[in-house]
Amino acid sequence: MEDRIIERDFGDLAVNMGPQHPSTHGVFRLKLYLQGERINKIESFLGYLHRGVEKLSEKLTYDQLPPVLERDDYLSPTSNSLGFINAVEKICEIEVSRKSSYIRVLVAELQRISSHLVALGTYGLDLGGALGGGASLFLYCFREREKILDVMEDLTGTRFHTNMNQIGGVRYDVKTESINKIKKLIKELKPVLEDYANMVSKDEIFMKRTKNIGIISKKLAEESGGSGPIVRGSGINFDVRKNKPYECYSEFDFNIPLGINGDAYDRTIIRMQENIESLKIVEQIIQGIPSGDIHSRKPLKSPKLTRPPKGSSYFSIESPRGELGFFIVSDGTAIPYRMKIRAPSFSNLSLVEKLLPGTFIADSVAILGSLDPVFGDVDR
Repeated sequence: MEDRIIERDFGDLAVNMGPQHPSTHGVFRLKLYLQGERINKIESFLGYLHRGVEKLSEKLTYDQLPPVLERDDYLSPTSNSLGFINAVEKICEIEVSRKSSYIRVLVAELQRISSHLVALGTYGLDLGGALGGGASLFLYCFREREKILDVMEDLTGTRFHTNMNQIGGVRYDVKTESINKIKKLIKELKPVLEDYANMVSKDEIFMKRTKNIGIISKKLAEESGGSGPIVRGSGINFDVRKNKPYECYSEFDFNIPLGINGDAYDRTIIRMQENIESLKIVEQIIQGIPSGDIHSRKPLKSPKLTRPPKGSSYFSIESPRGELGFFIVSDGTAIPYRMKIRAPSFSNLSLVEKLLPGTFIADSVAILGSLDPVFGDVDR
């Protein structure tokens, strides 16, 4: 009697990916149900980075909150405080000077470029052999990001959490020396960002790893509440800076890049093209920054002096990950009664349970990285 090996179907193999896996881009746990290399089903688990910032807002005054909120989306700190202070200024009917608005947009757009450089660099590591072996692209992107952080340090004294935005204006003025450094930065970044966009779009291995992978249809993007490069990669022309202009964005000439297929390739290309458009905005700001005050309120002797009237206010801005909104309920005191954050990473991440089933393990890394989640923004 001959020996025979009989393979039996034992069902799906459950494998935990994360919460310490480097390719989950944070403390995020995925439970993959596999049939060989193919993913049949997934379960996602959030909350490993939950710090309770919305509940914390019920204990801190309005003027104490902006620097705390900058720790949410830690790759674009200024976006968090910018959305919050605009929501407070809306309910308080505080007018902001044009100069302070220009400075706010300047810092926000520089940090948008910085954030997208981190997204591209870490994506190179995710994909391994693609994009110059991964580590090469990562180091190039971080080299350019360091130049932006140098400018941030010159502007505010800090490289990362700038604490630039205040209710009624900004904390720091832009000096002549800083303007000259930003002009030099623009001159250095312009050819580099265009090179990166061309390199990514024409790389053979990168295209094979990302084209027709993780396709998000227009319908799925709309139903999920997605925003930012995620939906623009699917051809949906929505950017808060254009559709609901805030600050001084209506004064600047810039385009909104759009994708066609809604796959991982399109989402990455969108971010690279957005970098070039953000640099255009920065250049226009530097050429025409207005004169005037950087703050429309008198110096505060006590943080409890900011007391919005009773009521509620919602305001959203375009962060590097999409529509970031703040809903504030005021009871007339110096401390918010309630605050709810509409985090773009949270809505965008909900798509993984739709995108991963039917793909392979290697594709899961490419798909998740293309969503560019930040888990301080997800869990809050």
